[in-house]
Amino acid sequence: MAYPDDQLSANEHVVVHSHPHFKMLVWPTLALLVTVAAGVWLALLAKDSAAPWDMVSLIAIGVVALVLIVWLFLVPFMRWRTTHFIVTTDRIIAREGVIKRTGIDIPLGRINSVRFEHGLLDRVFGCGTLIIESASDEPLTFDDIPKVERVHTVIYREVNDNPYDDYNPAGQQQPPPPQGGHPPRGTRR
Repeated sequence: MAYPDDQLSANEHVVVHSHPHFKMLVWPTLALLVTVAAGVWLALLAKDSAAPWDMVSLIAIGVVALVLIVWLFLVPFMRWRTTHFIVTTDRIIAREGVIKRTGIDIPLGRINSVRFEHGLLDRVFGCGTLIIESASDEPLTFDDIPKVERVHTVIYREVNDNPYDDYNPAGQQQPPPPQGGHPPRGTRR
């Protein structure tokens, strides 16, 4: 799913757009499978009994299973689906939430350093934590970023290797952008 173009400024292009890594859904998926299996097993037990409360017990099992599925699977799935990490040519954008939507935008010019961390399990899954130090008091951490090393490199290049930054202290003429490259930041077509 692409980030909406109407939320980008002129000449701003999306470089990376991702949701958290799917490992965030491992436990919710396991909870879904266990809940469905337990619900089916309990429903079969209740159906085989000769008690007059068969229908009431089946409804109770269904309601409990539905509540558990919503709470343990659908809520984490919606949280995963509505969490976005985006790197553009101008900024880093993080958005999350369904009912209460939160977001942060970090201009690339305000980023002091970018680092990543990933343990053994994260390395197996190919994800990690991205830590961005900017003008804010504390570093911002973004967990479960897929291909965190590649994202780290992309951000570093966007921040440091771009000769077309708006900052031009000596008023020097900047070289034209390379063919196929992105245009200078801050210029409008």
